[in-house]
Amino acid sequence: MKFKINIYYIIPVVILVVGFFAMQFLFGFADEPQRRKPVPAVKQVESQIVNLAEVKPEIVAFGRLTSSQPVVLTSEVSGTIQQGDIPFQPGRSFNKGDLLVKIDDRQIKLDINSTKSDFLTALATLLPEIKLDFPEEFDTWQNYFNSCTFEHPLAELPEPSNQKIKLFLSRFNVYKLYFTVKNLEIRLEKHYFYAPFNGSISSADLRVGALARSGTRLGEIINLDDMELEVPIPAQDLKWIDKSKPVKITSNEIEGHWMGKVTRIGETINNETQTLQAFIKLNRSPNDNLYNGIFLEAAIPGKLISNALTVPRKSIYNDKNVYVVNNNQLEMKEIDIARFENNSAIINGGLANNDTLVIEVMQGVAPGMPAKALIEGVN
Repeated sequence: MKFKINIYYIIPVVILVVGFFAMQFLFGFADEPQRRKPVPAVKQVESQIVNLAEVKPEIVAFGRLTSSQPVVLTSEVSGTIQQGDIPFQPGRSFNKGDLLVKIDDRQIKLDINSTKSDFLTALATLLPEIKLDFPEEFDTWQNYFNSCTFEHPLAELPEPSNQKIKLFLSRFNVYKLYFTVKNLEIRLEKHYFYAPFNGSISSADLRVGALARSGTRLGEIINLDDMELEVPIPAQDLKWIDKSKPVKITSNEIEGHWMGKVTRIGETINNETQTLQAFIKLNRSPNDNLYNGIFLEAAIPGKLISNALTVPRKSIYNDKNVYVVNNNQLEMKEIDIARFENNSAIINGGLANNDTLVIEVMQGVAPGMPAKALIEGVN
């Protein structure tokens, strides 16, 4: 069987094959295009020039203002509570020397006068014998007898000039009666509660007309002239506190600022917080709007650190490294940190003057990467 080959189908195939090999031949003479190497991007970083100097750390602490002299009033005698110079009510202010509260004293006064009468009777009996046996001492004892009244406390007994007068005094119970009167006078004083300072009544457990007994709590007063701020201090910060420097005190609740001084630091560490209590005495005037129990912030100055630099805490990595720009490249340096503060850290080793320190957060970078330092006021 004979096959007829159609030339019209063969010719296009031949043309395609010849064209393909011709293109391959021509491409062999073409120059290969030069490939460009990628140019690494230069990272711009916020930086500062290192200038080592003395740095004063600051310990910031928070606490409540309280009176350093809270006094609880407790009755040592029994009787009805009576009105003093001011109403005995919480919130009442008073001045030093004001009578805060009084307990009925009529009975104790009668006891004093009764005993004082016995004492004067003994002295009156003794005076004639002193006049006869010790005329040189008579005026002394006569004047003492005349000075005794029922309205005023007994004066101190004259000192006997010899043992015979002393025996006379003892025989007539003068000493016994004298000390009994003095004891009752002391007991009389316990019926009155005078203010030992300028302050305020913080609580009143009993009011006028109530019956007080020995040991009954009457209330509590506070000294408004002697206020102190109690703040917790981390144990690791104690070595930095400079007690000779003034402390600046502020409040988020009221305007103004005040100065104070660290007066003492406790010696017992709180097991839960690992802090100690520091007490700061405020320098305040009566017109300051500072109230017992108000929450305050204290900025306690620390001891100076030489050859140091304060940097943002965000610029430190792994608590020991920072980035610097050196020869337009990032370089990591290991540093020494004296202490961390709230949002900053004090570096005292690992950096030199005129180093270009990176102070922004660095992510996705590595040492050796090209960098350009952006310094405020320079770039």
